[in-house]
Amino acid sequence: MKILFIASEVAPFAKTGGLADVTGSLPIELIRLGHEVRVMMPFYKTVSKGDFLIKKIRKSVNVSIGGSEKKGLLRRTSHSTVPVYLLENKEYFNRNYLYGFPLADYPDNACRYAFFCRGVLELLKRMDYRPDILHCHDWQTALIPLLLKYEYANDPFFAGMSVIFTIHNLAYQGLFPAEALKSLGLDSSYFTIDRLEFYGKINLMKGGILSADLINTVSETYCREILSYEYGCGLEGVLQTRVDSLCGILNGIDYSEWDPTTDREIFKNYSAFSLSGKAMNKKGLQSLLGLELDATIPLVGMVSRMIDQKGFDLIGKLLPVFAGKRMQMVVIGSGDEKYAKMFEDIRAKGAKNIAFHRRFDQSLARKIYAGSDIFLMPSRFEPCGLSQLIALRYGAVPVVRRTGGLADTVIDERAGGREQSGFAFSEYSGAALLDTLDRAFKAFGEGERWKKIIKSTMTRDFSWKQSAIKYGELYKRGMLMKGSTHG
Repeated sequence: MKILFIASEVAPFAKTGGLADVTGSLPIELIRLGHEVRVMMPFYKTVSKGDFLIKKIRKSVNVSIGGSEKKGLLRRTSHSTVPVYLLENKEYFNRNYLYGFPLADYPDNACRYAFFCRGVLELLKRMDYRPDILHCHDWQTALIPLLLKYEYANDPFFAGMSVIFTIHNLAYQGLFPAEALKSLGLDSSYFTIDRLEFYGKINLMKGGILSADLINTVSETYCREILSYEYGCGLEGVLQTRVDSLCGILNGIDYSEWDPTTDREIFKNYSAFSLSGKAMNKKGLQSLLGLELDATIPLVGMVSRMIDQKGFDLIGKLLPVFAGKRMQMVVIGSGDEKYAKMFEDIRAKGAKNIAFHRRFDQSLARKIYAGSDIFLMPSRFEPCGLSQLIALRYGAVPVVRRTGGLADTVIDERAGGREQSGFAFSEYSGAALLDTLDRAFKAFGEGERWKKIIKSTMTRDFSWKQSAIKYGELYKRGMLMKGSTHG
């Protein structure tokens, strides 16, 4: 099948989170399975400044946005075996950040991504390429299925083309004031309950859910969770109307990129069958961050955005307890200033067993995965989570809250009949988190049992291979819905 990925960010060209990791690595695995995959994204300033070979293509498009014509130019580059198309408009995309300033979104984001969506569809008609599947990702591309269902319904170019819409995080929906409808190039007929209207606002995610042929989320548990009031973010009713078209497919990670046997950023390479190198990574991390050099103290690592979703409110309540326990904690991340301050404050009060780095550093992050005994992810909700998959790969035993992709990937000792690969709790509370950490610390003190758990984490397969096969089945289902048997 011919598949076009359409996304607002793609690694290694532009990245703010897990979306870019997925759109950067899943296409590679799909190509290995025999599909023809291409990717389209905005031509951001970060791309133009990167060390990428960018080719000009003599294709352009004019899009009416907010009552004026905006010109888009097509560029091309590649990543591994994947052709990547870049839609250029300097007014919208030549900025220092992807979506907004550090503390606020860009006020014209509706215009920016309406331009991108409309530009993609118009450029496709000018290119020597007609995909079978348009695979759209998150709210920034949600206008595409809506436009195809209504505005392009009678365009023969798009006849038989199936649209898959992936929800990476339902909490980010593309909400804009009703007045933005004109900026999107839409008339008042789109501001209805069965299209974009959402409590008096425009909701692009809603439009994508209602208009796509098939919808999926990034783990099976999250797929079930978002049908409930607790996790549906106000869209649970909308999703329930499409439940027969909704499925969950667990994300994977690129095992060639995340491999402790070859990783050049860690202190010593190691494998599940030769763990002496992991002990050396722990010692190297302790030394690098000024922690006590003691192999018998459990070292807890975190690589995370510091936001409420990730459970930092629970951690904040427990920091004084952690400071007094026989444990070490290493945290790297950026996000809400209040969480950065709480780590800095506890350090200032003399907590020598807690280390904190407030800016993301890829090299240090890899050292934390390799050097930690335990990896902590007490998320309030987690659509899939990639950090725990990396931690499993590096033998850092996850301690997680049982939600979303964390529930699908981390097997607790209490699961029964299954080989343990971590520790999990259900109740979102500091007491439940502390109890689960204490269970992990107890297991850490039982040498042979701990080695068995580490081996279990490192030998589980969360590469993209199985997930890519499931996406292939989803694409085939989408094509059958359109009356095509192309495979």
